[in-house]
Amino acid sequence: MEEKLVKEIEQEGVSRRQVLAGTGALAAGAILSHVGGLISPAVAKDGTTEQWPWPYEKLDPEKTAQLAYEEWYRVFCGAAVISSIFSQLREKVGGPYNSFPIDSFIYLEGGQAGWGTICGAPAGANMVFNLIIGPRKPLTDNTTAHEMCIDIMEWYSKANMPIYMPKNPKVTAELPHTVSNSPLCHLSVGRWMKAANKPLASPERKDRCARVAASTAYRAVELLNDWKDGKYKATGEFNCGKIHGITGQQNCNDCHGANIPEAPKAPPEAPKAPEAPKKA
Repeated sequence: MEEKLVKEIEQEGVSRRQVLAGTGALAAGAILSHVGGLISPAVAKDGTTEQWPWPYEKLDPEKTAQLAYEEWYRVFCGAAVISSIFSQLREKVGGPYNSFPIDSFIYLEGGQAGWGTICGAPAGANMVFNLIIGPRKPLTDNTTAHEMCIDIMEWYSKANMPIYMPKNPKVTAELPHTVSNSPLCHLSVGRWMKAANKPLASPERKDRCARVAASTAYRAVELLNDWKDGKYKATGEFNCGKIHGITGQQNCNDCHGANIPEAPKAPPEAPKAPEAPKKA
């Protein structure tokens, strides 16, 4: 391990003699801090080793979308979006991205392991946003990452998908476009399958979803680039929880009939006790 570290340092311009003699300790320490995966992360005051948000460098949306399209055929929608962004940041930034387990997010496929819930494409983008932009503090307040998640969910729901046309598509036939009005995989894919008259296992449906992942990756990088330039402004207006007192979407009837869950009414406020008379 020591020999490997020395070679890494030598490649950065610090001589072997400096490293071994200790005269290049400061330079070596600075370089080692950038060798991802080879040293232990610093321990925070609370004893954890979590260090985020992670650094971001602007990416090309077109290149990112093409990568996501190609990756869909390997790891499907959610992991494809993550891979298209983080694989580039491994080259541009290195550090924490080098050890990030991209392929572990393959479970996002099919709306979370085939359950048809949230489409993996916006789910993967939301994970990227939060890792790069950072935590919400306090949790009751909206911050940029939270707003960006709302934005891409709303954008996905209203977009005439698929948007992105890949270079050398695997399916050359013209594919229909549909608006899901929902971030759910079940509705997004189902509406498209009905319009296209194609089954789930068809090459056309698969390529449609690959293009949807690419379209989402493209949009995610547009938002991140605006944020990096200080130009990002939230556009989403989703507030179902505040309006109805329960998490959900504004289009419940697409999935539910008479069994739409409703939030219980908030208990009335207790009357305030009368104030004690003030002493003269």
